[in-house]
Amino acid sequence: MRTIYYTASSLDGFIADSDNSLSWLLSRDIDQDGLMSFGGFRAAVGAAAVGATTYQWVLDQEGDAWDSTLPTWVFTHRAFAPRDGVTLTTDDVRVVHAAMTEAAGGKDIWLMGGGGLVGQFAEAGLLDEVWVQYAPLTLGGGAPMLPNRIEMRLEEHGQNREFLCARYRVLGPRLPTS
Repeated sequence: MRTIYYTASSLDGFIADSDNSLSWLLSRDIDQDGLMSFGGFRAAVGAAAVGATTYQWVLDQEGDAWDSTLPTWVFTHRAFAPRDGVTLTTDDVRVVHAAMTEAAGGKDIWLMGGGGLVGQFAEAGLLDEVWVQYAPLTLGGGAPMLPNRIEMRLEEHGQNREFLCARYRVLGPRLPTS
């Protein structure tokens, strides 16, 4: 069981543009059965965590198509309508990670985003891998993929149509020097 941040990014390191839009991503060509594709990744996932902004974006795009088969924790102070399989929380990531591990039943945990939330998991020593599909464009600003320094090692890379795909193993958060 691994805790994985699976995401797409612009070449300059943003997961959403300054309007929190992913339109730049959705117009790109990717093989859904190719290298590091979502379908193959999703099949190994047993639970997920997501921040409020990402969750709202998914709801706006998918509406009632939310995957209620995947137990999901939404880290938020916002009020959302109840949904099957979704737990709204303000708890510490360590507490939620323990609950997600139990719910995942031996499968991987997916950290959907945003980057700030993923950074909290990394700082707690709970992030194992980062999978990134880099789109061939720059955004010049927006929501950063990861806003804090984390040491990683490249484990796998390749091309999936327009995307450069990379899988990194997390070596640990970079502790501040005094």
